[in-house]
Formats: sequence, structure tokens, C-alpha cells
Amino acid sequence: MKTRRRPYAEQRPQELGGGVCSVPVPIPGNPLGYTLVYAVESPAGPVLVDAGWNHPDAWQALSGGLAALGLDVSAVRGVVVTHFHPDHAGLAGRVKEASGAWIAMHEHDAALVRLMAEYAAEAHDDFQADMLRRAGADPAEAGQAMGARPDPPAPPDRELRDGDLVDLPGRKLRAVHTPGHTPGHICLHLEDADRLFTGDHVLPGITPHIGIYPYDRDDVDPLGDFLESLDRVSGLGPLDALPAHEWIFPDVAARAAEIRHHHEEKLERLRALLSRRPRPLTIWEVAAMMTWNRPWEELSPMLRGMAAGEAAAHLRALEARGQVRRLAAVDPVRFHALDS
Repeated sequence: MKTRRRPYAEQRPQELGGGVCSVPVPIPGNPLGYTLVYAVESPAGPVLVDAGWNHPDAWQALSGGLAALGLDVSAVRGVVVTHFHPDHAGLAGRVKEASGAWIAMHEHDAALVRLMAEYAAEAHDDFQADMLRRAGADPAEAGQAMGARPDPPAPPDRELRDGDLVDLPGRKLRAVHTPGHTPGHICLHLEDADRLFTGDHVLPGITPHIGIYPYDRDDVDPLGDFLESLDRVSGLGPLDALPAHEWIFPDVAARAAEIRHHHEEKLERLRALLSRRPRPLTIWEVAAMMTWNRPWEELSPMLRGMAAGEAAAHLRALEARGQVRRLAAVDPVRFHALDS
């Protein structure tokens, strides 16, 4: 029987055995519902894996959930953030204020957090509008397609690299760099218990958003990075997975292989779509032709912006494989299949 995602109202803090607990923390107004925050106990105090969205209801759920498990938020030793997104890093600063805990994340995401703190909101709006124009978006949507800019999370005190051990006395919690969803996304291998905290990298029922921003960048390949990261996680074997959303599941290697297959099929469909078109397409046109969880016409402007980011990542992956090419010196940018 397939496990289903339960609504937040049905979630409860849980003892998972082996000195690991989970606390569901709500994400107000988001269909994901909640982030699963994990506490890994040690003789020197617990370390949290992620912290949840920065919102009063989320803080009450996190601090109250830890208390229900016999843990005091003021005793938290540190927070390891799997990636900088606000549903993972948002409350890290509040935990630090309450406990004096350190905050750690991968150095690549730490650099993005610093950039976000320096970037004025007005410059962000101009950046979005120009990005959407170059992608071929309808000008009427340019002001709405990415949504409001979230506040940057608290800067980390410690930066991690691939293979680093987290400061967790008596335990072995190792960072595994798994870029794709963000440049500095990490999974965390609890080597003394054969468990893998997967963040958003490997989820049991959905796949994480993989996008490019700006959409027309040609110096990165986040989907290619993501697929390589899936292979790396598969190489760790059939570990129990503790993801940041949905539910805990066995055999992370098998699920990673399923997600890789999903994206390979999606890439092939996109290549075939482009090969049948009589003219090169903009990123926005490609996004409108791809299959999403609802028809393009029913997507909100913000969801269309995210879909365009994902379309751009797939186009860039095909370009890196030599299967599509972007036209030189055109605005907006356009792509065509090399066999069309």
C-alpha cells in the first residue's frame, strides 16, 4: 500500500529510535504543509537538521514539539541547514537566539545567503522583470511571476564542505554535497545508524524543483548536477531516508533511481517536442508546452515563473548534452533541437 502525505493537522512529534526525533513544523499558506525538522541527540545536546519557516505558528510548533519529546530548545547545540530555502533555514536564527546554537550550511549556499542580504528589494524586482523579458514572458506577467522576495535567513556561523563531519559529539553525521535543488544542498549521513537526512534532494512522493535563475544562464547545469547527485546517493546503498517533507521511507537508492528515470523521460519528451517545432522557441513557450500537475492556463503567475525555471533547467541540460542549441545574439533567448 502506497503511503500518502498526511495533512499537517494529523502530524505529531515522533521518537524515531536511535537518538533521533522528528517535529513537523507548518509552512503557512504552502501546499507542502510542513517541514519535518529532525533532532539528533548527543551527550552535548541535540543538533537540529533544518529548522522550518520563520513564522510564530512555526516557532510554537518547533519549540513545543521538542518539549513534547523531552527536549528544550534552549539546549540545542546547533542547526545544520540542508539548504538556504526559507522552509528549512527560516527559524535557524530564532533557535540561535534561544540557545546560542551555531548554524551550519554548505559554503555555496552560505555565499547565496550573503548575496541575498546585500541585494536591495528594488534591485531584485528589476532583476526579475528583466529575467522574465529575456525568457519571452508576457509583459503583463513580469511583475507577478516570481512572487514576493522572502527575507534572507540568518547567516551561518560554520560552512561545510563535502565529507565534513558535523560537530556532534558521540555521533558521526557527515555532509554529502548534493547540488541541484540549490548549489549548496547537502544530505546528511548519520553513519552510526545507517540513516540519511535527505532534505529536499530525495523525497518519497514528489520531486524537488530544479530551476535556473536567471533563466538564460549558460554557465551552470543544475539538472545535470542533480542527476549526478542522485547517482551519488544511490551509491550509499539502501539507507533509510529521513526527508524534509512528506514521510520517512526505506531504500533511498531505489527512490533516487526512480527520480533519475523520471527526469530522463522528461528530457527525452522535451527533445522530441523541440525537434517537431518549425521554429526555435523561447523558454516561456517551452514551459507552456510541458506537462505540469495542472494545465498551464490554470497555473498562477508565480507557478508559471517556477515552471519556466524548471523548463530552463531541462533546456540547459539538453544543451550541455549537445542535443539542443540556443540561438546566438537574440532577445528573448530561443532554443532549437539539433536534429530539427
